Amino acid sequence: MRIFGSFLATGLLLLQSLSSASPLACPDSIDCSFTRADVSPAQVARELGRKLSRAVLIYGPGDSRYTEAIARYQQYNPPNIQIVVQPGTEEDVAEIVKYANKNSIPFLTVNRGHSLISTLNRFRGLQIDMASLRAITINSGGKTAWLQGGAYGQEVIDTLWARGYVATTGSCACVGILGPGLGGGYGRYQGLHGLVSDNFVTLRVVLADGTRTTVSQRTNPDLFWAMKGAGHNFGIVTSVELQIHPRNLSTWYYKNYFWTGDKLERVIEQVNRLSNNGTGPVQMALQSGTYLMDPTISTTEAVVAWSFGWSGAQRDAARYLAPFDAIPAVRVQDGNIPYTQIPQAQGSGVDDPLCATGFSHQHGHAGLWQWNAKTQRAIYDLFNRNIQARPAFNTSLVLLEAYALQGVKAVNPSTSSFPWRNAFNVMGVISVNYRPDPSLDAAAFRWRTQTRDLWRADQPGTKPLTYVNYAYGDESLESIYGDSLPRLRRLKAKYDPHGRFSYYNAIPAGK
Repeated sequence: MRIFGSFLATGLLLLQSLSSASPLACPDSIDCSFTRADVSPAQVARELGRKLSRAVLIYGPGDSRYTEAIARYQQYNPPNIQIVVQPGTEEDVAEIVKYANKNSIPFLTVNRGHSLISTLNRFRGLQIDMASLRAITINSGGKTAWLQGGAYGQEVIDTLWARGYVATTGSCACVGILGPGLGGGYGRYQGLHGLVSDNFVTLRVVLADGTRTTVSQRTNPDLFWAMKGAGHNFGIVTSVELQIHPRNLSTWYYKNYFWTGDKLERVIEQVNRLSNNGTGPVQMALQSGTYLMDPTISTTEAVVAWSFGWSGAQRDAARYLAPFDAIPAVRVQDGNIPYTQIPQAQGSGVDDPLCATGFSHQHGHAGLWQWNAKTQRAIYDLFNRNIQARPAFNTSLVLLEAYALQGVKAVNPSTSSFPWRNAFNVMGVISVNYRPDPSLDAAAFRWRTQTRDLWRADQPGTKPLTYVNYAYGDESLESIYGDSLPRLRRLKAKYDPHGRFSYYNAIPAGK
């Protein structure tokens, strides 16, 4: 089903050896730091492969699998991956980390490659690709399930739904469970069950030194706190025990509207009323607005599209959507469908543009209390001017997200490092999208910054607030981690003093 989405159009350098003689392997009894400057993928396979399971894969740029393995959603400033190691078991991950540390090889763990951050070009080294670790096991009693570190949204949704369960996942079906979850994890079921990280029960983690450990409220509770909001900085989660919930519904209802730009103010007024400062109906799981170009409607200005996902029956949603029905739309789509199809219906399915690889994205983000119609008009007009000036930007988007918040705000903020539980109600994202072209980077960044600054100006006297999974890389750490930052810095010194996990909104060690 292609519905809404069809319109959402340091370390050591790992170098191939230049001589016929290979460098000597590093004996286990010797620390070979800064000695392996010419280690090749083939040699890593020989040295490391013998310590790993038979299912492991190790290859480099000369392999036919390499291009697909390093494909990313964010192609602006990508990491420089010299070697790919795909563990076949959870135990393999620890051995890979130990080997990389012994040989001073930086490592970066990748699940689905959907991070937005623009600073990964600082990385050059070995990619730990979690693609083979995707097992999903429902525990007896049906209260929790074990998900391996490579599991992603759509397969978790499909597997659990077929067994009569649901779980908190990110809103994009293509992203991993743990990518969003380690940063908190916004998603459609959060109004009922909280953030993805609020549903963590137990984590199996490989620490920076290659140690395997269990993390939960009872075991390593300080690290458990850190992993629920800033987990990318502290370890590799090889599997997570996640709370699951009876699905209780056979279908969800969705409704997508497409309006011309002259309706913008009326739409914003009704959206704010529906959200009601974060207290709107819990069944309105996600309402997502988008400014985008749709040449079937207009070639000169953006369409204002809005998608509503309702966890329940159409008849119950009708009274909340009646004000939007009263605003004349160019096109309306709706339906009662299983939850497994809702991501695609709302434009965030695995085959939709929000999941496509190979584009540069200059994006900016702001957390806000509500939408300001005057500001949204300015952002809309800015969007149109930039598209007209540079048609190469014509797949760009402005996203306006509002999730149900009751389940998030019901959780005690002290239980996790996620800092923004009660700080904002809606989120704005500008994503300037284009095929990689350095000549366009400056203009794209300027547009992105202007849009973000318009949102920030809406809240005078309030410090900028950034959801870590939407961060670009130029935000302050205080705007990302809030009041949790001092404690996170102390825990960084305890668990990762040498900064092995420092490529994603890195937290420096501190006292």
